[in-house]
Amino acid sequence: MARLLDEHPPGRVITLRRGEQRAIEDRTGWERRILSPALPGVEFEFIRTAVPTGVTVGSFAPHAPGSREYVAVESGALTVTLDGRDVLLGEGDALYYAGDCVHAFANHGERACVYYTAMDVGTSAHQMIPEQT
Repeated sequence: MARLLDEHPPGRVITLRRGEQRAIEDRTGWERRILSPALPGVEFEFIRTAVPTGVTVGSFAPHAPGSREYVAVESGALTVTLDGRDVLLGEGDALYYAGDCVHAFANHGERACVYYTAMDVGTSAHQMIPEQT
């Protein structure tokens, strides 16, 4: 997503101050902050997400085959759903999964959750699937 919105010229060192980071704030209260610069030819994102208790971030479409995602929970609890299978992560837990599946994130815990995602998405764009109501 970040590479579509803003691309940085290649460089050996790039500093992204908080005010320069792309942030998405959803009406339900979750916030996603992209911590990595968008670089030409690099399909990688490093993301921090904060989710209030009881909030579902949503479902995301599969990426191209060969895509990889890593999730690490800093605080709280996070339910990651991979092709319909729930994986509950607690504080300090980490998860790797092939990114070519439908994946969703929710905080069903008793306190706010902060987690980090590193995505190597290959050639596909990260697309969110609209929630069914």
